[in-house]
Amino acid sequence: MSGAAPCLMIQGTASGVGKSLLAAAFCRIFARAGYRVAPFKSQNMALNAAVTLEGGEIGRAQAAQAAAAGIEPTVDMNPILLKPEPGYRSQLVVRGRAVTSVTWREYQRMQAELLPVVAESLARLRQAWDLVIIEGAGSPAEINLRDSDIVNMRVARIADAPVLLVGDIDRGGVFAALLGTLALLDPPDRARVGGLIVNRFRGDETVLTAGLTELGARSGVPVLGVVPYLDARLVPAEDSLDLDEPWRWGAPGTLDVAVVRLPHISNFDDFEPLAAEPGVGVRFVRGPDELGDADAVVLPGSKSTVSDLQWLAATGLAQAIRHAAADGRPIVGVCGGYQMLGEAVHDPDRVESGVSSAPALGLLPVVTTFAPDKTTVRVRARVAGTCRMFSRAAGSEVVAYEIHAGRTSSSAPRPFTIEERGGVPVRDADGAVSAAGNVVGTYLHGLFTNDSLRRAFLQSLADRKGIAADPRWGAPGSDRYERLADAVARAVDIAGVAKLAGLSFPRS
Repeated sequence: MSGAAPCLMIQGTASGVGKSLLAAAFCRIFARAGYRVAPFKSQNMALNAAVTLEGGEIGRAQAAQAAAAGIEPTVDMNPILLKPEPGYRSQLVVRGRAVTSVTWREYQRMQAELLPVVAESLARLRQAWDLVIIEGAGSPAEINLRDSDIVNMRVARIADAPVLLVGDIDRGGVFAALLGTLALLDPPDRARVGGLIVNRFRGDETVLTAGLTELGARSGVPVLGVVPYLDARLVPAEDSLDLDEPWRWGAPGTLDVAVVRLPHISNFDDFEPLAAEPGVGVRFVRGPDELGDADAVVLPGSKSTVSDLQWLAATGLAQAIRHAAADGRPIVGVCGGYQMLGEAVHDPDRVESGVSSAPALGLLPVVTTFAPDKTTVRVRARVAGTCRMFSRAAGSEVVAYEIHAGRTSSSAPRPFTIEERGGVPVRDADGAVSAAGNVVGTYLHGLFTNDSLRRAFLQSLADRKGIAADPRWGAPGSDRYERLADAVARAVDIAGVAKLAGLSFPRS
């Protein structure tokens, strides 16, 4: 391909070994060295998604990597997204648009026709940028999936990309994982692996010296770095593994926010900015006894609103949430959670469920009707003065995004006024506030990334609790990608990594 940018691929010995984190780090490291960098992941399965400027839906990790590179994300950076649904199915999103719902077998049969989509997206990125950082998925040594691979070594071959293989020492067995992965690769693919990285090491690195020497000798591949265990919050949460990462959600503190861990929870990264605030703990609850005396109860997004409503009723959480609302506790619903707070959910076209209608929690005077068309759009809005939880931020601008299939009618006061949707000026309203003022729902994801709104929300919780607000709440955070890049650059031979891709570092 004439003039095509070089690629560097990050693969791992398993899911959750840190591929996304390292890809984001390399995006920032090479970007600040003067290269124009773009991320790429051909196929992502993720609970959390992001919306591009053009209104396309992609995996949260690729949007974060684009942010690390200092560029806007595009659908080419993640041309295939799988969003898990009930019944061992997934919604298939191709180039930003939901096209169908598939089982794994159905998806496998479609992969041959999807491979050109992958190749075309990668080719466009290689023509537009100086370097493409490619992230694999799971492990390239899943020998049962080798024939249908469109995300690991097949992509490396299309890109003619050298591969960095990452292993997670924190989970144990990293030497066996790295050597075993290499042993299971076909010889031409094994030859693509140009470096090994040991990730998430705690302690004195000298204890690894003998092991790393033997690893290099047995594999014939150099170890290019030992990355320490880094703060999980340096990259946004993406999938269910992140829900179980205690460091991500803050320690118990002055304020306690309980987020209901729905079976089909999605976009739970909405609440990371709260957990990052001093003295604020976010915890995920599965039963009514776990709610305790939480200062706020949150219903997050859901990939299956009706199914999760049924689960709330079966577990007793539905009644517990109603009692919390009756006691005056703040209840917040985002997207699917907003739909659940209403009076009913209708699904006449069976878009999301097998029932035509289902009762909801009855805490907001709203009714949702699902439709085949899915809304995926970025928005700019203003905080209205109708919700006491956000009253201190009244009039301030918020930047957010919508991802939902339902349309919700409301007779309640609206907490937000939409001023721009998809770059087009509008005058619209979003969400609903209960008559008592302590229950609020909204379709706007990413609300708590807005400093003034986050501060107002936490101050309202402190007021209700009768405690002083922390003056640090709502302060702009430091650039987490700079901190991530600094940590990885100290731990990895970046010049050696650049050489694999045929680049100089620093850029000459």
